[in-house]
Amino acid sequence: MLLEKLIVGPIETNCYVIGCKKTLEGIVIDPGADGEKILRVIKRNKLKIKYIVNTHAHIDHIGANKYLKDALGSEICMHEKDIKFLENPSLNLSVLIEREISFPYPDIILTASSQINIGDLQISVLHTPGHTPGSISLVMNECVFTGDTLFSGSIGRTDFPLANYSQLMRSINKILALPENSHIYPGHGPSSQVGIEKRENPYLKNK
Repeated sequence: MLLEKLIVGPIETNCYVIGCKKTLEGIVIDPGADGEKILRVIKRNKLKIKYIVNTHAHIDHIGANKYLKDALGSEICMHEKDIKFLENPSLNLSVLIEREISFPYPDIILTASSQINIGDLQISVLHTPGHTPGSISLVMNECVFTGDTLFSGSIGRTDFPLANYSQLMRSINKILALPENSHIYPGHGPSSQVGIEKRENPYLKNK
């Protein structure tokens, strides 16, 4: 598996470019900004990007969707419960940057039972609402891409529109149920492991 992390945009979002070494098929997770930078990584690795997958529909995770879709012809994948964010600047938080952005609608609607295949790699969708109603985590081999649900030493914010703290904590329990050696790749900040977060995350001390 090829895995490269890029830090994009003013909020320093983690964007992940993942590819199958055998087929060179790939996906991009959370292209929040800096489409040209992401495209250079894709071309350097000679990947054929099948899917652009958003863990949720806040602007810092979807901002470069259109650029990459236009450049690559890839299909955008998003959970059904976040689609309504795309036309609402208050929900997708683009209202904060004071300019209009066009967000293409997803080509593939994800649900809790969805699977994404790229070459020999299989990715399972885990519905982890709380930060947004349609937040998802992506589980592949011993990796979980948690978006803004769970971070190294922290948890997702629930002070945004339609966020819900109780839902978030239930979603984090789903992630903590994964094997303890599972690597956590969050939407911001450094990576971690499930076991480390169970033992050391101050927001989860009573879990």
